[in-house]
Amino acid sequence: MSFSIRMSRTKASGIRAVQKKIALKPDVISFAAGLPDPNLYPLEDLKTATDLLMDNDGRKAFSYGLTKGYGPLIDILVGRMKAKEGVECTRDNIAIISGSQQGLALAALMFIDEGDIVVAENPSYLGAINACRPYGPVFMGVDTDDEGMVIEDLEQLLQENPRVKMIYVIPNFQNPTGRAWSLERRKKFMEVVSRYDVIVLEDNPYGEIRFKGEFVPSLKALDTKGQVVYLGSFSKILCPGLRVAWICASPEIASMAECMKETQDLQSPEFTQMQVTSYLNHFDIEAHIKIIQETYKKRSDLMLEMIREYFPPSVKYTEPEGGMFLWLELPKELDANEILDEAIEAGVAYIPGDSFYANEGPKNTIRMNYTTVSEEQIRKGIQILGDVFRRHM
Repeated sequence: MSFSIRMSRTKASGIRAVQKKIALKPDVISFAAGLPDPNLYPLEDLKTATDLLMDNDGRKAFSYGLTKGYGPLIDILVGRMKAKEGVECTRDNIAIISGSQQGLALAALMFIDEGDIVVAENPSYLGAINACRPYGPVFMGVDTDDEGMVIEDLEQLLQENPRVKMIYVIPNFQNPTGRAWSLERRKKFMEVVSRYDVIVLEDNPYGEIRFKGEFVPSLKALDTKGQVVYLGSFSKILCPGLRVAWICASPEIASMAECMKETQDLQSPEFTQMQVTSYLNHFDIEAHIKIIQETYKKRSDLMLEMIREYFPPSVKYTEPEGGMFLWLELPKELDANEILDEAIEAGVAYIPGDSFYANEGPKNTIRMNYTTVSEEQIRKGIQILGDVFRRHM
């Protein structure tokens, strides 16, 4: 059977490989997840919102809708973009998508030609890299520090590579490192990219899960030239199974995304869009987000406390102000992939960090998740992992 060249460029996820190992040992304490805590889904409120929807507008909910999305939901998103992100927009700027992952896929489809350069943070979200791979780009990474992407390195890369077409970034509580860009770094980033003909794809699934520090405006709020394509989602602040997300971009790009989406799935499910709308109209999502923030802060703080107590001092770690992840850096001579099997055998799992690089990445890094584990599991799991690390140091 003859497949397209795009299939030969598609790579299996390294994260899925770890999940398969974990599945063979169901008692393992897993810090490998990339998921929100299902125990925090507002099930009773969603049930009530769904009952109200069925009683008042059930037939419409089960019918076809517009590719652009459900009008009342788009109106709510216009208001939330202004109130939550400081972004002035209208309906013309918004297109509903089936999860942020579809937004990544649409951006790759719209902007990338064979041989174009896609720039990402080092490290970055594997799903975005894989969404671009089928179209044959060249990937180039820019290192990050505690304030975000290193601007001097980015500017040099843009000067030397005129085929850079798109820059993909997660400025808020990045997957996998948990870092958030400072306001000053965001301003410098936008100042630099505004001098080049490039698209900035700003992925913001974690931005509302800030549990420390002050709000920082999105790149889209600082965009004066229509370069930024913003991806927002309800997956981390409501529940991911609904697959309701959105693009906020210039009217031209939003319209093109709508055209491309029509060729893929015609529309996001009308039912789930109307479910979310009913929930937002009848319940206080801000109060729900506050519960998520408080829960994740408690778990993040506990994990950091346990790391300080039980990990060897040579292990470096990030201290997230929000989101779902923190990042470990072991001594350079160690390979997190080689240690993983021993860790799983001892009862703990994690994701090796080299999975998050478009090209070859360092072997001594690890992504840790704290959202799907209990406080008891964090205490026990970090002690076990500390013992495993000490045996290799």
